[in-house]
Amino acid sequence: MSKVFGHRGCSGTYPENTMLSFRKAVEAGVDGMEFDLHLTKDNRMVIIHDETIDRTSNGSGTVRDMTLEELRQYDFSASFAGKYGFCPIPTLEEYFDLVKDLPLVTNIELKTGVWEYPGIEQAAIDMIRAYHLEDRIIFSSFNHTTVERCKQLAPDIKCGFLTENWPWGYGAYTAAHGIECCHPPLRMLTEKTVQEMHGAGCEINTWTVNTEEDARQLAAWGVDALIGNYPEKMIEWLK
Repeated sequence: MSKVFGHRGCSGTYPENTMLSFRKAVEAGVDGMEFDLHLTKDNRMVIIHDETIDRTSNGSGTVRDMTLEELRQYDFSASFAGKYGFCPIPTLEEYFDLVKDLPLVTNIELKTGVWEYPGIEQAAIDMIRAYHLEDRIIFSSFNHTTVERCKQLAPDIKCGFLTENWPWGYGAYTAAHGIECCHPPLRMLTEKTVQEMHGAGCEINTWTVNTEEDARQLAAWGVDALIGNYPEKMIEWLK
C-alpha cells in the first residue's frame, strides 16, 4: 500500500512548514513528512519553502540575509493569519525533537536551486546523525548535484532526484547515479512511467496528490509514497 506523506505538514489546512502543521500531520497518522530547508545568515537550518519570507509570513526579505533571531520576529501563518495564533519559522532541531521517537520517514528537500548554501548538506547530515535518524531520512533536491553530494557524504542515507519535467528513462537515469528514489510530479506519472522507474529499482515518491481520484489511481499503480497537502484526507481515501 502506498505511504502517505504530509506535504509541508498538513499544509492545506494549517500554515505550511510550521510546527503546528507538522504536529497535525503526526496526529493524522502520516507515514512521513516532506519539507524544505534553507540556511539563515547565521547558518541556522530553517524550514521554509521560498527563498524569501514574503509569501508565507507578515514580513519581507530573503532568508539567507536574515539571522534566526530576525526571522523569529515574524508570523509564518501565511493565509491562515489570525486563525491559529503566532507561528514562528521552525528550525530543523525543533522538527527533529518532535519526530525523533516516531516511526516517520522525513523527506528533506534541500532548496539549493537558487543559492547553493555551501555546507548545508554536511550540516544536515551532522544533525541527522546526532539524532540517530539516518534510516528515516530521504534527501531530495531539484539540484541533482546537491543530491549526489549528499550521497557521497552519507552513502547510508536515502536520496531522491526531484524533477518538474517529463523525462523518459527517469528511473534509469536515477539508478545510474546511485540514487534510490525518483520524486516526479504526479502529472508525469502513467502506468508505463511507473513501470520504468520500478523496473530500474527506484522508489517513487510523487507530489502533490490532493484528490481522491489521483490518490486511488497512483496507489493502484503501486507508487511508493503520495505527498499531499491534505494527508488526513488521503489516509481516509486509501482505506
